Amino acid sequence: MVRLTSITTKGGDKGQTSLADGSRVAKFDPRIVAQGSVDELNAAIGIAVLHASDEVRTMLTRIQNDLFDLGSDITIPEAVKTETSLRITDAHVTALEADVESVNGRLEPLSSFVLPGGSASSAYLHLARTIARRAERDVWALAEHAEINVLMGTYLNRLSDLLFVLGRDANDGGKSDVLWVPGATK
Repeated sequence: MVRLTSITTKGGDKGQTSLADGSRVAKFDPRIVAQGSVDELNAAIGIAVLHASDEVRTMLTRIQNDLFDLGSDITIPEAVKTETSLRITDAHVTALEADVESVNGRLEPLSSFVLPGGSASSAYLHLARTIARRAERDVWALAEHAEINVLMGTYLNRLSDLLFVLGRDANDGGKSDVLWVPGATK
């Protein structure tokens, strides 16, 4: 377990921060940008948890723990990872795929694009979905600069799929989805 005795370290006061291996990088380094998006995603999921059913709360809490593993995977450069380093694995991705299939199987078929909203729960899940998409883009941007575990991008892609179907599920299985109406302002 992690033990933090001091929260204010002043180590980042000059625009740099430490990676898990102790090396220092700029706070706008692609690795830190990706980590920040994952952290924001985890916070957004925390809000969605407050409005979720017991089943979804359990699922989202597991995902929040996965996101800490993903954050560790981002902040430890591949060259210094060990067998005990936390990483996103095929098992993480497979669990999300099973969740997507389970939730999607009980939804009304889609007949249009879905607008975020309908219920507070759905709106928060859609907000988390959009942050997951950004985190995925940030992870792939990091891959342009450094070697990464590509399963991190795959995981975030599947997570955004899951958040989409959970958003629909929160709207009475899709029955009260807010649907896009082409040219609605005309």
